[in-house]
Amino acid sequence: MATLDELLHSIENSPEGPQVLAIFDFDGTLISGYSAVDLVREQFRRGDLSPAQLFELITAMASFSLGSMGFSAMMNVGAQFLQDIEETTYQGVSRKLYREHIARRVYPESRALVQAHLARGHTVAVISSATPYQVLPAARDLGIEHVLCTDLEVEDGRFTGSVVRPTCFGQGKVRAAEGLAKRFKARLSDAFFYSDSTDDLDLLEVVGKPVALNPSDRLARVAQEQQWPEAHFGSRGRPSVSQMARSVAATSSMVGSFIAGLPIYALTGSRRESINFSVATFGELASALIGMRLRVKGEEHLWSSRPCVFIFNHQSKADVIILARLLRRDFASVGKQEIKTESPLLGKVMEYTGTIFIDRSDARSAIKSVNSLVEVMHAENKSVVMAPEGTRTVSPTLATFKKGAFHIAMQAKVPIVPIVIRNAGDVAPRGEFVYRPATVDVEILPPVETADWRRADLDEHIREVRNMYLRCLGQPEEAAPASDSTAEAAKDQAAVKPAAKTAAKKAAAKAAPAKKAAPKRKSATKKAPAKAAGKAKAKAKAKAKSRAKTPATDRPASQEAARSAPKARSTAGRPSTRPKARPKRKAAES
Repeated sequence: MATLDELLHSIENSPEGPQVLAIFDFDGTLISGYSAVDLVREQFRRGDLSPAQLFELITAMASFSLGSMGFSAMMNVGAQFLQDIEETTYQGVSRKLYREHIARRVYPESRALVQAHLARGHTVAVISSATPYQVLPAARDLGIEHVLCTDLEVEDGRFTGSVVRPTCFGQGKVRAAEGLAKRFKARLSDAFFYSDSTDDLDLLEVVGKPVALNPSDRLARVAQEQQWPEAHFGSRGRPSVSQMARSVAATSSMVGSFIAGLPIYALTGSRRESINFSVATFGELASALIGMRLRVKGEEHLWSSRPCVFIFNHQSKADVIILARLLRRDFASVGKQEIKTESPLLGKVMEYTGTIFIDRSDARSAIKSVNSLVEVMHAENKSVVMAPEGTRTVSPTLATFKKGAFHIAMQAKVPIVPIVIRNAGDVAPRGEFVYRPATVDVEILPPVETADWRRADLDEHIREVRNMYLRCLGQPEEAAPASDSTAEAAKDQAAVKPAAKTAAKKAAAKAAPAKKAAPKRKSATKKAPAKAAGKAKAKAKAKAKSRAKTPATDRPASQEAARSAPKARSTAGRPSTRPKARPKRKAAES
């Protein structure tokens, strides 16, 4: 049984460059479970599947599992129910599925493997039998550019009810991998392929570096016989009874910690000392219950500039425990108003400990709450902690920063201390109740002074602070917007050209001999352009129709660019590079 560290070590020792392929299956390999279940559930919820059609589709899936129906035939059963639905509708469904269901099931270990391959400059791809509407948002979030999967046929922007043949299953995956290898002058004998199922044996036996990742029992037996590396990840999937019990206890420990602080208040009469004791106790107790360890860098910055505004990137409900354990005392926090109605007891405890609740739907109320935080900092010498993203993200990708925390720091004239939490999602991704044991890496960056900040430059200061996070997280930095001087220069350059043309025309007109005005020719001047426009329109329509049948995930980049123009069918969120379109085959495939 291989560990994650051993798999990462194997990647680090492999050659660098795009000539090395790193191929991942999707369901069960990159994510826990099967995305098809989420897609079918959403189709039924939307009304795209009737109860009778749902029964027919489930029957087809069962027949495929039992071996009495081929993969392509099963996919055609599902595809027929989408006939005449616009493809753009399912691009929106795709993003919703990822955000609400699939994102939290991405294995952190698989994400680490993908990042390790990308760091070596390898050509990373997903080759999956699933549809683009299940795979693409996850691939984009993981930074995977190349996606090859089973396409549904689209004509004039609508599903035809058919599947593009050959499908990406069995030997179809081998063909897809061979095409990818040819494009990058790579050899499959040097390629990595990660899979969980014996359905992928054809490709596993062709590549030089097969890995059985979260394998089924059958694949685990084959991997042992073939001496392939095998790894099981327990960070996602069905939680154990112990994990459920620990999660309930950790959630309840906030109330228990509050009760434990009441004797401090009774003995000292200091509400502040009582709250500090409760917060520190909650951080330590909850961490122990869920098995969360912290690896902290720059801890000295937590204490060097108080009072201050602490900001953090918000990935998980575990962030509350992390912050309690790091900050420990003398701070106020901000929470959403909904907590008070969703969990009244928890809301009361948070309110007692100094949390200020903000109604995000009421801007005036939010501003009033911000002003009260500034008063708390001045009157009680407390720090404030806020998440500038405003809400939890579905992945480690940093979201846009809102201005509230920065306005507070400017008004209070205190520093901002950025807290970078790398992987809290490993403990509890957004939408997941269960906490799982993990080590979370945290880096506290040096304080950022705000005393000399001006309101006019606030956007630039926010961009600089956000880029500090992006550098720390290894994500692309946000580029500076074009300066006013650059914009003015561009305007001046644009204005010069028409002026020069006008001057030249005037000079030519002055030099040319005068001519009589030509008589008006109504029919010629009107009909000729109309005729030309009609021909151009017909030609464009014919081109669009011939292009529309090309499978979305296999279109060349030139076609993708053309299709992104106005009035063309949307391909939002799709990778820009694709192998050439596979020819449509009429022959039946079982």
